[in-house]
Amino acid sequence: MRAWWREISGLVIPAVCGGCGTPRTQLCEGCGQALHGQAARRARPVPEPAGLPVVHAAAAYTDPVRAVILAHKERGALGLAGPLGAALAESVRATVGYANGSGGPVLLVPVPSAPGAVRARGHDAARRIALAAAAELRRTGRAARVLPVLRQRRRMADQAGLTARERLANVAGALEVRAGGARLLAGGRSVIVDDLMTTGATLVEAARALSAAWGPDPGAAVPAGAAVVAVPPMSFDINRN
Repeated sequence: MRAWWREISGLVIPAVCGGCGTPRTQLCEGCGQALHGQAARRARPVPEPAGLPVVHAAAAYTDPVRAVILAHKERGALGLAGPLGAALAESVRATVGYANGSGGPVLLVPVPSAPGAVRARGHDAARRIALAAAAELRRTGRAARVLPVLRQRRRMADQAGLTARERLANVAGALEVRAGGARLLAGGRSVIVDDLMTTGATLVEAARALSAAWGPDPGAAVPAGAAVVAVPPMSFDINRN
């Protein structure tokens, strides 16, 4: 019911910009520029955790971008999934290009949200953005689909307030691939996707879970990662890749 009401209310309640509150627009030109006005760049947390796949992000976690992320995730501004998905698609293109991935479709694997968080918010923000990104990739000629094959095998503590080392310990061994998921991922380029990357701990664990599901297959590609935004402290490669 909550998700249904949010979908309907987005059609009848006058929109304001999710980034700055400008009336009569869902995302103003300035906030849109902050979100996806630059080419996606490779992002590296400081410190960079061992096992982190190559990750590209479309934007830094500045105030307007932060507000857009929170408006979509926490306040139910579901229409923002479109521009957030477009930004994620740019990150995916950069990651796949960096890895020279040209064969098969791009398979977007969302980082799974905690079931309790999904119930409280009324929607799965990461999956919704991934679906919008896949649609944008297909619109521009790249075969892509979303495969939500990761799931939480145990509860994790809230990551807020944890140090980088504590986050790694918190998520270690917490994710697994659903039964049959490895088979679905065969023949495509797997990219783990999320709305934001902070310390990289969750992406490290997601990459471990995918690699564990593939086993010793020598033909299995190392998973890559993509995020809409990267949270400081973070270093960005100067060039596009």
